[in-house]
Amino acid sequence: MHVPVLLEKAVEMLNIRAGSVVVDATVGLGGHARKILEKIGEKGVLIALDADMKNLEVAREYLEKYSKQIRFFQDNFENLEQRVQEAGYSKVSAILFDLGLSSPQVDDSERGFSFLREGPLDMRYDRSSGYSASDIVNRFHERDLADIFWKYGEERHSRRIAREIVYRRKEKPFVTTLDLAGFVKYLVRSPFHIHPATRVFQALRIAVNRELETLGRALAVGIDLLAPSGRIVVISYHSLEDRIVKNMFRTESKDCICPPEILECQCGHKAGLRIITKKPIIPDEQEISSNPRSRSAKMRGAEKVTE
Repeated sequence: MHVPVLLEKAVEMLNIRAGSVVVDATVGLGGHARKILEKIGEKGVLIALDADMKNLEVAREYLEKYSKQIRFFQDNFENLEQRVQEAGYSKVSAILFDLGLSSPQVDDSERGFSFLREGPLDMRYDRSSGYSASDIVNRFHERDLADIFWKYGEERHSRRIAREIVYRRKEKPFVTTLDLAGFVKYLVRSPFHIHPATRVFQALRIAVNRELETLGRALAVGIDLLAPSGRIVVISYHSLEDRIVKNMFRTESKDCICPPEILECQCGHKAGLRIITKKPIIPDEQEISSNPRSRSAKMRGAEKVTE
């Protein structure tokens, strides 16, 4: 069973009221969405996006009794502005981004996200478009592979792993998850009982779905879409995501973003946000105990400054 991470705290931080228009940019299986719908009542509207059609189908069924209030879109949140406009709105009261994989995505071996289950080396959220993890592993230049493993996985053995992958694929391409995971495990050792392929799989998933590129753009668009006093809340699950969120919120909460060496402001930037989480909110021990996958979650929130 999928358990929404930081459910009560996330919805509380959104500060939504009856009749609000709210965006769930990563609706997943609908856990956060259901709580949001309870808050906004019959006159409220939820705009729900997810790139994964399978997730969207589950969410539609789970939220069926609220169907008249929901506008569903199978799309990546990088197209957030177009979808909000298509739903008939120019401003919204709140936006939630829950960036984690859903449990069914991890547990479904056919999706290729897990290094513990045999399946095709895919990792696409939207399986109808883009290239797969197999395409990257078997076709990309050695230098590009190493860059992906280092930039998106912070894998310190990135160059060696990339070199050996390129050498091995000449004789036998990588087709399955366990093939790649076993190969990486053979090459390197990992401390603290972490599987050696963890960082490589994370890096491939991020690269396949362009997660970090789209996140930065989506946050900027989301902030622009907020009505005065509207809130944006983001739950991230690894340091690369959290860094993007933290830096975006920090930049947008300042009046001037000129470099320190410039003594007089030349940028003309005006603060558009007020940060409401000085430090990220994390799950308590009780939540981690009941939902171990929440362990790495960090939640940050900000409020739109009145225009």
